[in-house]
Amino acid sequence: VIGIGIQFFLFVSQIEKGLIPTFERPPGVEAFLPISALLGLKHLFYSGVINDIHPSALVIFLIVCTTAFIVKKGFCSWICPIGLLSEFLRKLHLKLFKKSLKLPLWADVFLRSLKYMLAGFFIYQIFYKMPPASIEQFIHSPYNQFADVKMLYFFTQISTTALTVIVVLVILSIVIPNFWCRYLCPYGAILGIISFFSFGKIKRNPEHCTKCGKCEQNCLGLIRIRQKEAIFSSECTACLSCVNACPEKHAIGFSMVPGKPSLSAPIIGIIFVFLFVTGISMAKISDNWQNSIPIGAYFEFARQKNNVSIYSHPDIDSETVKKVMAMIRAGKKDQTKNTSGIEGKNDSESNELFSQDERQQQMPTKN
Repeated sequence: VIGIGIQFFLFVSQIEKGLIPTFERPPGVEAFLPISALLGLKHLFYSGVINDIHPSALVIFLIVCTTAFIVKKGFCSWICPIGLLSEFLRKLHLKLFKKSLKLPLWADVFLRSLKYMLAGFFIYQIFYKMPPASIEQFIHSPYNQFADVKMLYFFTQISTTALTVIVVLVILSIVIPNFWCRYLCPYGAILGIISFFSFGKIKRNPEHCTKCGKCEQNCLGLIRIRQKEAIFSSECTACLSCVNACPEKHAIGFSMVPGKPSLSAPIIGIIFVFLFVTGISMAKISDNWQNSIPIGAYFEFARQKNNVSIYSHPDIDSETVKKVMAMIRAGKKDQTKNTSGIEGKNDSESNELFSQDERQQQMPTKN
C-alpha cells in the first residue's frame, strides 16, 4: 500500500510539473475508490462489461467481497491498512488504560448501526435512485475520472476541517478501541453482511472447552464466544486472536468444514494471496486492470486545476509540449460516445489554449 501511494504521488507530481511521467500510474490506487467501485458494479449489472474508467476499483472490490465468502471479514484484519492502524491504536489504548473501555450495550448497538446506515445510503442511492444513464454520465464525468488524483489531494492538501476530523477519529480510536472499524466503516458493513454466508467460521468444541473466557477477553470484535459453537457474527474478522489465546488444544479454531482441522494463520494468508493474485491476473488477461484515461487528460486536468499553461513551465521544451497536446487530442478522439458532448467542449478549450500559446510564442519580444 505504501509503495502504491509513493508511486502514485510521484506520477501526479511529474504531471503537475509538466513532465511526461517516468512512473506508471499504479492501478492498485483505485482500491481507495469504493464509490467508483459500486458505480462500476451497477454498470456491470446492466451492461455486462466492466467500465474502463476505473476498472481495477471494481476488480479489487469483487476480490475483497469474494474473500468475505471464505474467511469472513478477514480483509479488515489481514490486509486493510486502516485495520492495521486501528490495531496499533488498540495496543496503545491497552498501554494507556489499565482496563479496556467498553460502551453500554445500547450505545454499542446504536453506534454499530451507523456503518450499516452509511452503507445502506450509498447502496440505495446508486442501485435504486440512479438510472443507468446517470451512472454512465457520472462514470465518465471529470469528477469520477480524476477521483484518484482528488483523493491524493485530500491528504497532500488537507483542509483544517478534514485534519480535525481525522484527529478526532484517532483520539476516539485510542479511547474506544477500533472505533472507526466497529462503528463507522461502510466497507466493513458490506463485508460483514456477506460474511454471514462465509464457508469459514470460528468454531468452538464444547467437549474441549473449559469456558475460561480467554477467547472473549482477546476478541477484537467483542463477541460472546463461550455461548456458541459456531460464530456467525458480522464483527468477526478471522484475526485468530481468540484461537491464539485459548490454552486448550482443539477447543476453538477457524475451519471451513465441520470436523476438519483448524486452519492456521499461514494457510489463511495463502488463501488471501491466492485470491488476489488470481483475481488481478484474470483482470489483466481480460484487459480490465488498467484504465483507458490517456496521459494527456491528466495533463489537462492539472492545467485546469492550477490555472497555468504548460508551455510556460521552465522544465519543459517545445517538443515535449507538442507531444503532450498530441496526447490530449488523440486521447479525446478515443473517448466513448457517451462523453462526446463533454469532450467537444474540452477539445475546443485545448485548441484555443494551443492557438493562444502559439501566438504568444510567435509574438516579437520587446527589448
